[in-house]
Amino acid sequence: MKFLLKAFRNGLGALIAFISRLIPTNKIKRDAQAQELADVKAKNIELYQFFACPFCIMSRRVIRRLNIKIVTRNAQAAYNGSDTKYRQEMLKETGKIQVPCLKITDGDKVTWLFESAEIKTYLEKEFGEISALASV
Repeated sequence: MKFLLKAFRNGLGALIAFISRLIPTNKIKRDAQAQELADVKAKNIELYQFFACPFCIMSRRVIRRLNIKIVTRNAQAAYNGSDTKYRQEMLKETGKIQVPCLKITDGDKVTWLFESAEIKTYLEKEFGEISALASV
């Protein structure tokens, strides 16, 4: 029964992810200099996620709309029940497994944001300003 529920949830999540890819997002357009600035800023950010999680899908759509290159990390347990490298890292660093999770590295300081609304607010604040610079 547990396996069927997990299969149903993963199947439904995959369908939502597929539909999300079909629905276009209006990407922010930046000039080359502003895009390079955004790319450099995004190098220190990683999104820990489950592919089919609706909140992760929402976070990926924000990233796509803001036209930023953020590395995604699969934090989902493998089908054989073993943990992935990134799942273990998240558990070790934060003490919990919760996605979506944005890891922001600033020198020696690492910040983890867990809520999709928090992630959206942070990304729009940090990368929306770069697009505002491009249109000035």
